[in-house]
Amino acid sequence: MNRIAVIGNAGGGKSTLCRKLSRTLGIPSYAIDRIQWKPGWTPASYEEVKREHDHILAQERWIIDGWGSFDLIEARFRAADTIILVDLPLATHYWWTLKRQFACLFTPRKDGPEGCPMLPMTGTLLKMIWNIHQRLRPRLLALCDDFRKEKHVIHVTSPRELQALRETLCSNAQ
Repeated sequence: MNRIAVIGNAGGGKSTLCRKLSRTLGIPSYAIDRIQWKPGWTPASYEEVKREHDHILAQERWIIDGWGSFDLIEARFRAADTIILVDLPLATHYWWTLKRQFACLFTPRKDGPEGCPMLPMTGTLLKMIWNIHQRLRPRLLALCDDFRKEKHVIHVTSPRELQALRETLCSNAQ
């Protein structure tokens, strides 16, 4: 595992998994949110995001966490040797997101976009979770299936599976 694409709905534990994988495997981890958002939740231009995304893909080893446009997801999947799809029940994504948003009252999110406070985005985030689950998830599942023959695709469908995956892949993480 040298090039790992981690994707799924918000609040699914992707960033925690990426941090632990990064520490265990010694591979740099990149969050798409940090690339596609500028301070104050101002979107970066597509060209800026693509340029940075392509720069990361050109590296020998990486972990990329998050979404972006579907053409960038497809490019990431083509370049990856491992694709991890975190596809938990919708209620879990909502619950874990609300817990994270509440925690942001006391501690800023480490891996969130710089200069982008999480709490004011709670309503937007909850709507986005629904949209991803209803509209984008089927397309993402199909895309993962397209790569299943040539890539190591891991489809995580429960919190228990996510914990087992972390334990298996990150057994040396602290």
